[in-house]
Amino acid sequence: RAWALDGMSKSQAALGNDAEAAQSLDQAIAVFDQARSQFRSDEFKMGLFSDLQNVFERAIGMHSRLGQPAQAFDISERSRSRALLDAVSGRAELQGDAGKALDAATLQKMLEPDEVVVAYHALPDRLMAWVLSNDGVREATFPVALKRVDLARLVDAYRDTLIKLNPAEKVGDQIGQLLLAPLGIEAGKRIVIVPHGPLHYLPFQALRLDGKYLIERNPISIAPSISIAARLAERTPTVAAQLVAFGNPTINPDVADPLPGAEREVHALSQQFPGATLFFKEQANKTNFQGSAPTARLLHVAAHAVADTLDPLHSKVLLADENGQPNYLEAKDVMGMDLKGTALIALSACESGLGRVEDGDEVLGFTRSFLSAGTSTLLASLWPVSDAATETLMTTLYDDLAKGEQVQDAMRDAQRAVLANPETAHPFFWAPFNLIGNWRLKVQK
Repeated sequence: RAWALDGMSKSQAALGNDAEAAQSLDQAIAVFDQARSQFRSDEFKMGLFSDLQNVFERAIGMHSRLGQPAQAFDISERSRSRALLDAVSGRAELQGDAGKALDAATLQKMLEPDEVVVAYHALPDRLMAWVLSNDGVREATFPVALKRVDLARLVDAYRDTLIKLNPAEKVGDQIGQLLLAPLGIEAGKRIVIVPHGPLHYLPFQALRLDGKYLIERNPISIAPSISIAARLAERTPTVAAQLVAFGNPTINPDVADPLPGAEREVHALSQQFPGATLFFKEQANKTNFQGSAPTARLLHVAAHAVADTLDPLHSKVLLADENGQPNYLEAKDVMGMDLKGTALIALSACESGLGRVEDGDEVLGFTRSFLSAGTSTLLASLWPVSDAATETLMTTLYDDLAKGEQVQDAMRDAQRAVLANPETAHPFFWAPFNLIGNWRLKVQK
């Protein structure tokens, strides 16, 4: 029935009946959703949803042509991160319709006056974006129709520029004009960015607008699905100042170099949290992580990490060898843990935010693993990080959190602290880390 409705929509569109075509597409998506809910296999669900992306894309484009931004936004949100929505649907703090995407009208009521959600969707022939606030939803108008393949090249080129420490301001200005200026967002507004496709790998904080980096202009965070992030943020957990941290695990020197800066980082940030539980060197191992993480409110891991983009659930944090053998923490290990009590996890490691973006817009890897396991807020990196710069960033972040600052403000201060040092002013040093999930998190003073 769903595929028949999809076929009907194509015929109606060919006859110029766009409103009827949009209605048929909406019905097709509803039937697909109903059918999908009856399957228990995650692999089957993700495969089905991946096959459906062209239906979602045509529905988004159709509602946009009809001048219906709220409906286009709703379909975009329904199309993304379905496996993550399924995973969190059973969480106690998200009871009710946690597995369902929220519509624009509901999200609008959940936002504070100073908060703005920017949701992107990369269609094959153009980039779309919606700006959602408590005043409503509007569709951004981009000056050029940026194809998805061209967008992917643009993101790769900018990441390459940053990683190679090439001059970044001019390119950052150009991409900022392309992707940010059409949004018309005031300086000072809190921005929650919902990326799509290639944009998952773009450091938005390092784009420039009005002669400034975005992080200088606005506090920002990332959400794989605004439905999940908004539900978590609405509850605004103020968590106990209880820290568990792992630093500089001892691993085979043939695999990776020691990280003395990571050890200093953990010692420094723990000064703000009396009674913190710290694991260093041989003790910073997987056994201690699995034993301590479920009871931690704030969890910090300063170590090497390796992203596996071919098999993302085998992405790993290189925790300490045990009994003379590697025993690394893989993303698939995290999937099986209960981290509902862990409000914040900071992966102070290289490329911990990378993975593989599925056709259903699912970022597989540590991002999905930790959020699925119950974590509300995650800090993860997009490229290899500087040991010394990360030490400054993380200690500033935790200092702010200990003072009761909102995590989005703390992250902004931390990145600007690294930016303020002329030796680390290049975005390579301060822009790799994304703040993902609940942007309103606070720690009790």
